[in-house]
Amino acid sequence: MALQTNTSANQQSAAADQPSAPADQPSAPADQPSAPADTGRSERRRQAIIKAATEVFVRHGYLGATTDEVAARASVSKQTLYKHFADKQHLFAEVILDTTVQVVEGLSAAVASTLDDAQDVRQALRDLADGFLNGLLQPDVVRLRRLVIAEADRFPEIGRAWFDRGFDRALVVLGEALRRLADRGLLHDLSDPTLAAYQFAGLVMYRPMNQVMFSGTDAPPPAGELGHIADSAVDVFLATYG
Repeated sequence: MALQTNTSANQQSAAADQPSAPADQPSAPADQPSAPADTGRSERRRQAIIKAATEVFVRHGYLGATTDEVAARASVSKQTLYKHFADKQHLFAEVILDTTVQVVEGLSAAVASTLDDAQDVRQALRDLADGFLNGLLQPDVVRLRRLVIAEADRFPEIGRAWFDRGFDRALVVLGEALRRLADRGLLHDLSDPTLAAYQFAGLVMYRPMNQVMFSGTDAPPPAGELGHIADSAVDVFLATYG
């Protein structure tokens, strides 16, 4: 992924996080994966780096994060870190894309488990609303969402990937499931399934997501309020498509 940096502050930060000498770059062929065991060990290290980097970026933001701290948290050398990721920018991109994949997989699984075999469409949509609220209001998801928004001008490609491969993709999947409900006669007048999916997600998520985005992840709406929002969202959605 080609990444752009739009400020001199970012260039300075990126330069500070580059290996400072050739010795900090991967050089030994013996370190390259040469067998299944080596490949598995390399992937475990890579995942450990991504996990550590997620914690560091969430805590410090992009500019405040350093690859030194990431390497220390992952219990790897900086040489190992740079063998997997060219620089801090690419590491940041990988953290965001890895989270995006997890979010999409989680929402897609929730859609499949609640809608595909549903007989009671109201209850199925209500269960799906709970799945959206539980998944998307997770503190780390909210913090990374804030981080992507904060860095959207610096890294527009990452912001687009978060939207296109994450949020939009999940709602396309939901739209396909809604269309299947319409094919079974459980929904009606569903001329644009993806638009209907966006409408459902907006009814469920707009208020609580904005609340935690602005008020902080330590101040989520109480469970009773979330339940009322979910009930109302399903009522309004079915008033149009039920």
